[in-house]
Amino acid sequence: MEQKKNNFKIVAEKKNARVILPNMLTLIGVCIGLTSIRFALDGRFELAIIAIIFAALIDGLDGRIARLIKGTSKVGKELDSLTDMISFGVAPAFVMYFWNLNSLGRFGWLLCLVYVICVALRLARFNINSSQEPSWKDNFFEGVPSPAGGILVLTPLIISLSGFDYFQLNYNTIVPIFFIVTSFLLISKFPTYSFKKIVIPRRTTIFLLFGIVLFFGLLLIYTFNVIALSAMIYVLLLPISYLHFQKIKKKHENDKIQDEDDDLEDIL
Repeated sequence: MEQKKNNFKIVAEKKNARVILPNMLTLIGVCIGLTSIRFALDGRFELAIIAIIFAALIDGLDGRIARLIKGTSKVGKELDSLTDMISFGVAPAFVMYFWNLNSLGRFGWLLCLVYVICVALRLARFNINSSQEPSWKDNFFEGVPSPAGGILVLTPLIISLSGFDYFQLNYNTIVPIFFIVTSFLLISKFPTYSFKKIVIPRRTTIFLLFGIVLFFGLLLIYTFNVIALSAMIYVLLLPISYLHFQKIKKKHENDKIQDEDDDLEDIL
């Protein structure tokens, strides 16, 4: 009898090869998030913030790259959530604890624990809701996403480094307020823009590209000023997103009622 020869494949299947790239980006994001803690331990808070910003940029790219090259996977989805937990939950909490919250003693550590738990609950809810059928609600998140939450709790530190601290803020009061409010927004059902399905007309593409280049150019030159302004703009967008959500929700409810009325048969 002829023995079957084992076929050794040097090159992986196309699907597996496509999965590797986004997962590698996700793992790089984990390394950068953990490195921010190391910077905070050394008192280099500027580099700690920059590391978390880079982790946020990678978090926004890996999913889009995976969908673009058709390399999505269940492992990548779970890995992305674990990365968010470290980069935007644990890392910002440690950075702020080493910068300010350690002066508040046990209460400061309690705020860190509450924030990290809220990030974990927010990610768990997102994983459950992401398996639902697509709808108009996909344009909004339920609560503040974890990357935005990580930046929001860092906002007092960012403001102190940006030079916008003209009023000599009392950070022993401001930082706990940011932690409490952000933790609430993470686990709440407050609708916030997801920015996932933005349609850009072709004639405005050139202006979009110019705006992106200008933003990153300013980010390189005036790093913490731009980050602080971006965080403030995001906070201002929260009530706008709520009102927009309610308007679209009311429109869809009215359309649904109208469709049900049209389906009724006149039996008189």
